[in-house]
Amino acid sequence: MALIECRQLSRIYQRGTEEIRPLDAMDLDIEAGSFVALMGPSGSGKTTLLNLLAGIDRPTSGTLAIDGVSIHELSRGQLADWRSENVGYIFQLYNLVPVLTAYENVELPLLLQSMGSRERHRRVSAALDVVGIADRHSHFPRQLSGGQEQRVAIARAIVTEPTILLADEPTGDLDRESATSVMNLLSTLNREHGRTIVMVTHDPKTTEWSDTVLNLEKGKLIESREVTS
Repeated sequence: MALIECRQLSRIYQRGTEEIRPLDAMDLDIEAGSFVALMGPSGSGKTTLLNLLAGIDRPTSGTLAIDGVSIHELSRGQLADWRSENVGYIFQLYNLVPVLTAYENVELPLLLQSMGSRERHRRVSAALDVVGIADRHSHFPRQLSGGQEQRVAIARAIVTEPTILLADEPTGDLDRESATSVMNLLSTLNREHGRTIVMVTHDPKTTEWSDTVLNLEKGKLIESREVTS
């Protein structure tokens, strides 16, 4: 059984009398340990799919199961609990809290879980070490470069030890050198730490780090190809 299973997954919005289908009856399987890149033009359904996988949005129809849990059937409260334990989300613009240190930003999602301070400290320290920024733990976002901020954001995403790691244009605000560094880090998390990653990108260069590229157009999967090393 695949880690992520989508069957006839659709998301429909009404804009006046017009029906908008950012995702249209999609069937998709993603195996555990995969690194999948989603590509396609604006409006193709990439971010909609990511938000459905994150439990941020709900499908209009179809089914979505992640690690055996039919998340489309969960209540709002159940979905929030599931999301906090199973999803790590990396944003293009980092979304760090400017008045908190790197350590405190990474610790934030753990404060939503029932966990002692010693275990929180262990996890935060381990996450900062994995992303190579432990020596910046007491720095505020304004004291960090863009690449360092994104590393803090990645540490925050992995600190809960999530089932899936979702990345929405994680290099979109970075220069090429910083982008390469961040993609190397994501590749390490995937290949050495076994993280399942689904990434939205417009940059064909970043797909070189993935193992599968899915091309979407008008809410449908039009092509799936394996990436050769």
